[in-house]
Amino acid sequence: MKAVRYIPNPQRPQLARGIRRLERDVLRMGALVEQSFRLSHQALFARNLAAAEELPRLDKKIDRFYRQIESDCTAIMTLQSPTAQDLRCLSAFMQLVRDLERIGDYAKDLAEIAIKLFPYAPHTSLPDIEVMSRHAQAMLATSLVALADFDEAGGRGLKNLDDTVDDAYDRVYQTLAQQRDVPGVVEPIVLLALAIRCLERMADHATNIGQRVAYIVTGQRS
Repeated sequence: MKAVRYIPNPQRPQLARGIRRLERDVLRMGALVEQSFRLSHQALFARNLAAAEELPRLDKKIDRFYRQIESDCTAIMTLQSPTAQDLRCLSAFMQLVRDLERIGDYAKDLAEIAIKLFPYAPHTSLPDIEVMSRHAQAMLATSLVALADFDEAGGRGLKNLDDTVDDAYDRVYQTLAQQRDVPGVVEPIVLLALAIRCLERMADHATNIGQRVAYIVTGQRS
């Protein structure tokens, strides 16, 4: 079956242009969030402190986009009397930029965790956590492609990918929780438990973005 896609109302060109402009801003924000996620990955798994130090600057840019997009959505809703379908799109934009903003926050948290882990030797669970991070990054990329295409099927497909991250979270958490006879301090284990929680939540927010894309197209919440 061919995927259903949403197209802004061509009979309202000013409104359609406004929605397209918002979409471009959301995707630009998404690109910054993807960059922040990549930097947090480098900080955590390549022990790249320079990458970690870059995150606060990016996070401020992401927050500015978030505030501006919310303001622009509100202005269009108030001043341009959008149709029901266009209103769904605007309300979904307001929700999904919150998801993007939270992913950016978690990326910054991961960078802070990486800095605290730097003095310690790499933990044996790091390779599994790295795979988990790559899956979550792929989910974010997929959600943004679905948004760019207003692709319902692509948006709903994120749920299956999220199950993979959830399973990885459960496995790594059990490994960390059941570790015995830990030499020295337990801080690295606590920090890694926080890191996998961040990654699990990032994947959840990417799934939310996909669900919001499907809502734009169909008007149905899953």
